[in-house]
Amino acid sequence: MSIELSGQSSRPNQFQVVADAFLQDAGLPFARTLDAADIARAFAGRDALFGQQDVFSTQIVLWAFLAQVLRDGKGAACAQAVADIATYQQQVGAPVPSGDTGDYCRARSKLNLAALHGLVGQTAKQLEAAAPEDWLWHGRHAKLVDGFAFTMPDTPQNQAAFPQGPRQAPGVGLPIARACVVLSLATAAICDLAVGPCAGKQTGEPALLRQLLAGFDANDVVVFDRYFCSYWMLALLIQRGVAVCGRLHQCRRCDFRRGRRLGHRDHLATWTRPECPPWMSQEMYAQMPQRLTLRELEFTVVEPGRRTHTITVATTLTNPDAYPKQQIAALYACRWNVELDIRSIKQTLGLDHARCKTPAMVLRQLWVTLLAYNLIRKVIATAAALHGRQPRQLGFTLACQTLLSSWMLLATGACRDPGELWRLALARIAANPVADRPGRIEPRVLKRRRHRYPLMKCSRQVLRTQIAVA
Repeated sequence: MSIELSGQSSRPNQFQVVADAFLQDAGLPFARTLDAADIARAFAGRDALFGQQDVFSTQIVLWAFLAQVLRDGKGAACAQAVADIATYQQQVGAPVPSGDTGDYCRARSKLNLAALHGLVGQTAKQLEAAAPEDWLWHGRHAKLVDGFAFTMPDTPQNQAAFPQGPRQAPGVGLPIARACVVLSLATAAICDLAVGPCAGKQTGEPALLRQLLAGFDANDVVVFDRYFCSYWMLALLIQRGVAVCGRLHQCRRCDFRRGRRLGHRDHLATWTRPECPPWMSQEMYAQMPQRLTLRELEFTVVEPGRRTHTITVATTLTNPDAYPKQQIAALYACRWNVELDIRSIKQTLGLDHARCKTPAMVLRQLWVTLLAYNLIRKVIATAAALHGRQPRQLGFTLACQTLLSSWMLLATGACRDPGELWRLALARIAANPVADRPGRIEPRVLKRRRHRYPLMKCSRQVLRTQIAVA
């Protein structure tokens, strides 16, 4: 399917070159999740198409950028992306660019941030809407919330937007950004993300989550750790009709001798509205409920070989018949999946350290990485649906490697039988279950000794001067 938009060239394989890399066969599940027409509309609707008669068009630059982040963003330098474009152009009989990366980097900086952000959210919504009933939790769409941080090159622009830690000497630390992410429990796709600096007022993860509240629906149940479990966060979510399940904050005491008893270490408790926080207006404070009736329950986690510990959870799912205590405990246990998803984004896709030198390009790398992540999750969901598995049972890294192995074949049309290629690829992904590892214990130690340079304690310019003098 080729996409034709008014004012565009008739050049074939426009955004289809991007879509084909992530399963667009009409006979496969989720084939309509973010197809070529969706991508074209996202950019055309914001008047963000560029270079339609040039080598570095919007679709080719996006395709090459996605390949960069799938290769983990480290060894995949811009030179590799330009080489990919040159190979593609040669195979389709189009003009071949030189090896200079300047034109590609300038074209990459034209990718519209709003379009990329919109594509990430659209992918997650389409995957969530098409998810089978047995992937959901009690018919609800469970959303996992957590935060993470990532660094970037030490340039004046990055330092101004995302300052390094206040305890680090100038020229020693790296600019660092904080992000709060919302992921689907069913499909592991990223629903939304907010990003900001790590230092300053209202830059914490709860403040970032408040920016994302509009993205939750009434059929969602939000699962988060104790850092987010405050009166105000629960009240804001309840106002939107969203259910909540979160670990009780360590500063809030739970007394099971009070309230309405629902079972052993399970009761209804009343939270009273605290004083107005600095970030909230008086008008908004007046609209907040004076009391919240929540269910608090306690369960014990027992793992062989490890210390037994107790967890107290606060939830708005107050009906013990519809939502038994054991199922609430199992739902909160699923929160750990968000840690694994963030690890895939930071380590497999290389977002632990962004490699762009300006804040705008850092954000572009961020959203292209998240788009690549969601499209990989689409492939994993397809493999799971075809082979009777759950998406979280299948390996993320293998799916990346499988896609990259056929990246150029599908882009250039050199594959003789794409259908058979996808069938074998999906079978390979489905044959790699990773979630069930009972009793696995891995100590955090290194066997191989590596030479380590001393830590930097003053700026690089000072160190250069000291070497020159010596």
